[in-house]
Amino acid sequence: MDKKKAVDDIEPGPAPSRSVDRFGFIKPEQGSSPDGISKSRSIHEREREERRIRKWRKMIGVGGSDWKHYVRRNPHVVKRRIRKGIPDCLRGLVWQLLSGSRDLLLMNPGVYETLVIYETSASELEIIRDISRTFPSHIFFQKRHGPGQRSLYNVLKAYSVYDRDVGYVQGMGFLAGLLLLYMSEEDAFWLLVALLKGAVHAPMEGLYQAGLPLVQQYLCQFEKLVIEQMPKLGQHFIDEMINPSMYASQWFITVFSYSFPFHLTLRVWDVFLCEGIKVVFQVGLALLRFCHDELVKLPFEKLLHAFRNFPEEATDPDVLLPLAFTFKVSNRLVELEKEYQKKMEGSNASTSTKRSQPQKSKTFSRIGSRAFASSTNSEK
Repeated sequence: MDKKKAVDDIEPGPAPSRSVDRFGFIKPEQGSSPDGISKSRSIHEREREERRIRKWRKMIGVGGSDWKHYVRRNPHVVKRRIRKGIPDCLRGLVWQLLSGSRDLLLMNPGVYETLVIYETSASELEIIRDISRTFPSHIFFQKRHGPGQRSLYNVLKAYSVYDRDVGYVQGMGFLAGLLLLYMSEEDAFWLLVALLKGAVHAPMEGLYQAGLPLVQQYLCQFEKLVIEQMPKLGQHFIDEMINPSMYASQWFITVFSYSFPFHLTLRVWDVFLCEGIKVVFQVGLALLRFCHDELVKLPFEKLLHAFRNFPEEATDPDVLLPLAFTFKVSNRLVELEKEYQKKMEGSNASTSTKRSQPQKSKTFSRIGSRAFASSTNSEK
């Protein structure tokens, strides 16, 4: 047994010859740029980043002490700077300030430790099974039973005990994994709580409850937005029998942390934690708008392939996010939510004596799971 464990511990480690990018992901062996180009680019980026860091440090104060005061006085400045991207060295702290998770941690001393050490979860085996699928090309999570995988297990297990109604659902690992790259276990846990319970923005727990009710709502809203914003593409999707559950489920369930370039994921999360779920709709619409002229020509099978393989320029945050912000969707999302709730109330009233609704939920749950399985080859 001990011998087997020793082998398991060293088996999945990255090969020594492989280099990693600035975020800790193993670089592909091909396609690296010449040293001179990358060196000059890094010097320019470093100088720009240092200027930005000085502005941000002045804005948030020591340990975030000036944050709330600055946000109250200059909300538009904060929003503009966040849309440009939070400096990476300050990202973990700012995410906690934006989400309200710091307050939750301070109000609940010792709770996380109790959940990890003294409680048991019905989802433990399921969590263990999925851990190796979370950011498998990142050095922090590669080593089996290593510190990254242990931390991820602890956070997910703790949440599954903290909120037994939600428990654990495939896809939550990408949220927790992303947070762990920028903060401690306990900080990551409370940020996960803040997101799912809605400390600042609308609660996300409906994305992970039985039947994925919030995913169904968001996909319905997104489908209508596509038809309204891009009528030609929307009609093409209808003609080809393409619906958002075939390509957009994971966008909402993981907030673009699953199969997109990591630098885009971080920029989306910066805005998401500041402005809420609307940015997922905006980025989704921007992806479709950017690729509109190509997508309207593709048949069913090629559309599915295109959704898993967006061109590199379409996922450049400095290109995609400005395009995303041109979609003014806040008011329309409120209207579509009301329409959806009214529709669901009518549907529930008319089918209260039937057993078809649970079957629908199970079917959709399987669709949500397949959204992850079908994109394995696109993972980071």
